[in-house]
Amino acid sequence: MVKFRRKTPIAWYQLTREKTRLAVSLAGIAFADILMFIQLGFKDALYDTSVRPHYALNADLFLVNPQFETFFAVKSISRANLYQATGISGVESIGWLQVDKGLWRNPTTNTDRPILVFGIDPANSAFKASDINQHLDQLKMLDRVVFDQAGRPEYGAIASLFQQSNFLETEMNGSLIQVAGVFTMGASFVADGNVITSDSTFMQLFPNRHPDAIDVGLIRLQPGADRAQVQAAIAARLPSDIDVLTVEDFAAREKAYWANATPIGFVFGLGAVVGFIVGTVIVYQVLYSDVSDHLPEYATLKAMGYSDRYLVGVLIQESIILAVLGFLPGFALSIGLYQIAQVATRLPIGMTLLRAVTVLVLTLIMCIASGTVAMHKLRTADPADIF
Repeated sequence: MVKFRRKTPIAWYQLTREKTRLAVSLAGIAFADILMFIQLGFKDALYDTSVRPHYALNADLFLVNPQFETFFAVKSISRANLYQATGISGVESIGWLQVDKGLWRNPTTNTDRPILVFGIDPANSAFKASDINQHLDQLKMLDRVVFDQAGRPEYGAIASLFQQSNFLETEMNGSLIQVAGVFTMGASFVADGNVITSDSTFMQLFPNRHPDAIDVGLIRLQPGADRAQVQAAIAARLPSDIDVLTVEDFAAREKAYWANATPIGFVFGLGAVVGFIVGTVIVYQVLYSDVSDHLPEYATLKAMGYSDRYLVGVLIQESIILAVLGFLPGFALSIGLYQIAQVATRLPIGMTLLRAVTVLVLTLIMCIASGTVAMHKLRTADPADIF
């Protein structure tokens, strides 16, 4: 009968020998993971919320000004350019969107707060959502708006106030408006809330806007039409100062703006890098101290014939154990912090499998890299010098 020897878990014994040091090490790794989770979570929320309107629009292709980078600061085009696309094969219908920042007055506190205003043609909705389109008939009347109930609470308890009597008046840009209903889109880094109104009401709210100016041209294609071919045909007909975009291109332009043209995306990315560096330094100090404190033991193993490769393997095992044990509390605490941040900011910050795997891999790399650096002292350990 063959008996299998059970190897002594040297790495585990060395890590758990000093409980206080292990606890401090795990706390440091968990802190680094939390920092990476929070920064990556806010960065993903920034990109996800910034492109919500793009994917909510009822169109296959979009006409925009080449200088249009974000809904935060739109650049208009002429409505005449949109009409030029109507005669192209494959185009079923057109629509438009007007966007601007308005001042919404909280009907309870009478305080004003910036809000993103979308102007649409109520006879040809620009949005896909049914909770918007069910109010199109009401929007055909002047001074009617539908309010985003997922916006910040500072705008007022609009949804509950409206449900009490189906009638709610307030002011926007100094004009009296009536809430015709509510919909759900959500706050973003672009705006804390949104309202949708008709193009006629939009022009009353923003009288300085040119009547012929639209911010996004919407093109809906016939079933079975080749999107790429129609896109090329429209681009060939329109002047060079009009961009014809797919929804993917449109959303990518918005993301690029927040990633490259503003400090927000950079700061979130830098925060994740800082977390990685902090964790690397912490783990390196732990492993370096561990090697220094156990040099006599390592020297004894060398004198007994154990190779540097074996001892390095022990150090790598310690790195992996630290990575996994430190990741678990960091992961659990980050879920709780996400929930707190979501309630406080109304941003869709939640744990995703991809982000969890990403941070776990970064933690493993962080710890193994630290162990690799600490190996130098282990390899230079000479039994003759120690004894």
